[in-house]
Amino acid sequence: MTEKDSRHLTVLIVEDVEDARYFMRLELEQLGYLVIEAEDGAKAVEIALREHPNIILMDLTLPVMDGLAATSMIRNDEQMSKVPIIAVTAHQQTDLRAEAKASGFDAYVTKPIDIAWLNELIKGLLV
Repeated sequence: MTEKDSRHLTVLIVEDVEDARYFMRLELEQLGYLVIEAEDGAKAVEIALREHPNIILMDLTLPVMDGLAATSMIRNDEQMSKVPIIAVTAHQQTDLRAEAKASGFDAYVTKPIDIAWLNELIKGLLV
């Protein structure tokens, strides 16, 4: 499979901190991605199932529904079961990484985020 061009890819950013969402959106849009956003886990599930993004960047600590539960629900949808989901969090605990993997995350990134590195990770997950 060939590498996908970011101009044709939609990223769902799930982050409750508006400034963090804004930063990620600006950086990813500069790289050519189409970005959609959700500020809590329940909205993330709703948007993911409706919009079918190519990749999801999901915070773990979210209002309404946490990122672990939201990811599990997204994974239960047949069309979304293989879409890469990256945990983007300030939490570095080993047990939380294991819980994230068990919930269906494909990768785990800690904040602060190196956008160039994140872009390479996204490309690697989409090939």
